[in-house]
Amino acid sequence: MKTLGIIYWPKKGSVELNAKRIHTEWGEESAELISLRDIEPDGLLNFSYLIFGCSTVGADSWRDAYTGNPWNTFFVKMNRAHIDLQGRKAALYGLGDQILYPEHYVDEMARIGSELKSHGAVIVGQWPAVGYEHTGSKALKDGSFLGLALDEHNQAELSMERIHAWIRDLKKNHFF
Repeated sequence: MKTLGIIYWPKKGSVELNAKRIHTEWGEESAELISLRDIEPDGLLNFSYLIFGCSTVGADSWRDAYTGNPWNTFFVKMNRAHIDLQGRKAALYGLGDQILYPEHYVDEMARIGSELKSHGAVIVGQWPAVGYEHTGSKALKDGSFLGLALDEHNQAELSMERIHAWIRDLKKNHFF
């Protein structure tokens, strides 16, 4: 059994690219990479640790952000199935554009984190907000993001360095 499940959405973009990077950095032999559409909520229980990856909803789709959103559908299923993640550690990473959407940078991490906490998960892997140029984020608390914040549009050159440091911290301080 693989100990880590890396669940991400959307596919075919920066979130998936960084899911693959995280998977490789963690060690493919002990982690499973899964698109959100390829797992049912009870499948989360097969893993000791979880990482969830998401993107910020862009301004052109905020109005319809939750209609047909796979994350929304997934959490509705979790609620109906009464999935209990009590004490299970979960980390988040989010992608966004801090220059084009500075007031909503990686907001979706906050919503996903809140849903997971409502099912008993413990959110770990906070990431310092130093070095970012956003003006607001629902995922920001006390100078740190709820998880790893990445920006492939404006700071792509920092992504691998940040992933490496984040994974090292997760392994050393949170997941083992």
